Amino acid sequence: MAQTAASPAAGASTNAPIKIGFINTERVLKDSALAKAAQQKLESEFSKRDKELQDMAAKIKAANDNLEKNGPVMSDADRIKAQQNLVDMNREFQRKQREFSEDLNARRNEALASVLDKANKVVRDIAQKDHYDIIFQEAVYVNPRIDITDKVLKALDAQSGK
Repeated sequence: MAQTAASPAAGASTNAPIKIGFINTERVLKDSALAKAAQQKLESEFSKRDKELQDMAAKIKAANDNLEKNGPVMSDADRIKAQQNLVDMNREFQRKQREFSEDLNARRNEALASVLDKANKVVRDIAQKDHYDIIFQEAVYVNPRIDITDKVLKALDAQSGK
């Protein structure tokens, strides 16, 4: 009785071995054509805003350099005005940078969730077609013979038409 309870195949046919697979989700999210296309779409979608932030940072640096160089010879009113302008520019830059990061992270999470959803469907299809009992996504050690990541990548890429 203790043997049956400890047996991983308890309740299943004693002659049928358990078929186990493993998928490296990180590789799927990085190497699949679908993930690469999503990454390129994000880069093109956010490149304009990224360029605007870079330009804004350059203007802030130029204003700061100008203040350091000319500050000692400026009138008090001009120096205070330039300092306040620099503070305002920095505040605006930080706000835009924070919004950019939040928007980018939200869109990246949406894109990765979509890729992961499609990958999970492919994994389920492979599991059913090849009669896997269980497929793990994370493990401390994986024997390469049970790693089906390449098979999933091929099926996912074929499904996405790439």
